[in-house]
Amino acid sequence: MASLKLTTSLKSNPCPTITTRSVTRPSRVGFRVRCSSESQQVEPDLTVKVNGLTMPNPFVIGSGPPGTNYTVMKKAFDEGWGAVIAKTVSLDAAKVINVTPRYARLKVGVNGSPKGQIIGWENIELISDRPLETMLKEFKQLKEEYPDRVLIASIMEEYNKAAWEELIDRVEQTGIDAIEINFSCPHGMPERKMGAAVGQDCAMLEEVCGWINAKATVPVWAKMTPNITDITQPARVALKAGCEGIAAINTIMSVMGINLTTLRPEPCVEGYSTPGGYSSKAVHPIALAKVMSIAKMMKAEFSEEHSLSGIGGVETGADAAEFILLGANTVQVCTGVMMHGYGLVKKLCSELKDFMRMHNFSTIEDFRGASLPYFTTHTELVRMQQEAIQQRKAIRKGLASDKDWTGDGFVQETESMVSN
Repeated sequence: MASLKLTTSLKSNPCPTITTRSVTRPSRVGFRVRCSSESQQVEPDLTVKVNGLTMPNPFVIGSGPPGTNYTVMKKAFDEGWGAVIAKTVSLDAAKVINVTPRYARLKVGVNGSPKGQIIGWENIELISDRPLETMLKEFKQLKEEYPDRVLIASIMEEYNKAAWEELIDRVEQTGIDAIEINFSCPHGMPERKMGAAVGQDCAMLEEVCGWINAKATVPVWAKMTPNITDITQPARVALKAGCEGIAAINTIMSVMGINLTTLRPEPCVEGYSTPGGYSSKAVHPIALAKVMSIAKMMKAEFSEEHSLSGIGGVETGADAAEFILLGANTVQVCTGVMMHGYGLVKKLCSELKDFMRMHNFSTIEDFRGASLPYFTTHTELVRMQQEAIQQRKAIRKGLASDKDWTGDGFVQETESMVSN
């Protein structure tokens, strides 16, 4: 993969507007409807093909605790997840020091109630603190035991070309199928010019993506931060710099809350805390909006060869269907696994198939992106509604003149002028 350079100056504006080639693509709208007389309905096929990789279903373990070591990643494959993205690794794990507690939850009703439903989850956890050599050994073991399953390495490094090149070379030697670049961790790592510090700076992002794609020989996904005004700008830069896919969103910068008894913030570590990443059900609508914006940009400016992985608050098949309807090829789950376990994938697959049967969809591609054309600007909504109101008024007015009566439509024309 060669690095693509942008001709627009990036010094004055860290995230410039970039003019790209418009690609005409066939609309995915047009649901498949089968004749009701069919005696048998075809079983929905959840198989997806993304960047040359085939997955049995679109459900992917998102980078984080569910992919932190061999044992849990093996569990994910055994339970049937479509792919696994390991917890993010870097060259020097000794610099990664986690604290405990590092999670805090938001529940419906009185927060802290043991019976309240969890709708929000904050973490101040860093990337993998395990030695890189250990993680690489486990990647290799997993690929040897599951050669037909998709294993994706999530990587992150400091602003250093040689370090990125070394890390890419070492993870690729294990046989992993793709790489996800963590440009989006919102806490801890940005202090070292890593994670969101890169994803929020389009000039730095373009340069780093250039290093990565000049070195990598497997598909590369860029994981985007939602903690930015316009998420399409860094996504566009990453794709133009050679990345094959976009993953969105990572967690949202947050403060979970204050303990009103101790007056200390949560999660509380030795009486103190720090803002962290927010996930779970409450972020789902925000994630949908970000994915929708990226998908519209990709549809207008890039080819079908590029992929999109939706992330944010997925706990049901319906949650996943929404991401796919907006154009996502795959759907990642991290916090959902931490709350419900690896067996969640069976429920997700079953519920997604139920949705597909309801609409007579045979494959994921039958409905991927089908809802995307129905988003427009508020100005356009006003225009359309005013036009519709005028049309309804015209119908209610009936005939304007006696010369407008017709023989064929006489009854309907009469009805159009009746008031009750």
